[in-house]
Amino acid sequence: MRPPICAICGKRGSGLDDEIKLVSFAMRKGDKKFAKKLEDPGFVGHPPWKEWFCEKHYEEAQKLSDLTIDKAMKELHEIFNI
Repeated sequence: MRPPICAICGKRGSGLDDEIKLVSFAMRKGDKKFAKKLEDPGFVGHPPWKEWFCEKHYEEAQKLSDLTIDKAMKELHEIFNI
């Protein structure tokens, strides 16, 4: 899994608190295949349907968690004028 860095602003988490939280979005077809690979012993990787967000961006991201990550990120970029 990638380290806790906000997908919107790049803020880094310390790993000692909950200032950066993980949001799980709706899975796409390919994400389901990746999820199966995560079950393999020794397989490592960051789930492509999950992303980190700081306290400033987490709430909006969580509201969009019913969307796939690509659609949610597009909306988040519009919301935060990125």
